[in-house]
Amino acid sequence: MRFNERELLSLARQPAEKAAEILMRAPKKGSVLKKRLVKLVVNFLFYFRTDEAEPIGALLLEHCRISQEEDNIFSISFLEEPEKKYFFECISKEQCQEWVEALQKASYEFMRNSLIFYRNEIQKMTGKDPLEQYGISQEARFQLGARHPPS
Repeated sequence: MRFNERELLSLARQPAEKAAEILMRAPKKGSVLKKRLVKLVVNFLFYFRTDEAEPIGALLLEHCRISQEEDNIFSISFLEEPEKKYFFECISKEQCQEWVEALQKASYEFMRNSLIFYRNEIQKMTGKDPLEQYGISQEARFQLGARHPPS
């Protein structure tokens, strides 16, 4: 995926859905836990040195696995390179669970599946497609397939 650096920096400056200073370790060999400001904006997880305004990196939360490793540690790995994991150490089990839940719900795929599920549920209850009122054409609509509720 290609990114425009200016647009990415602009996105990093947007208000965060979730942000905290937590310990982070990159998948590089010999990497150690370092305190980072971690900021979730839409489906990007930006990380900053605690004394800098510009991010030093960003993770696009698509095609990834977010796992709680221990009570206060979670990891992010990507499907194309599952052996490379980013580790994050929180101050508590509760904070870790909050991060895992927020990150799992941040992906486009999760939001798309949620939209499809709730659209189907509304259509079952009312007999009407809730997106019709917004003039969304039949061709542009999401496929109405049997989907499971978002988890």
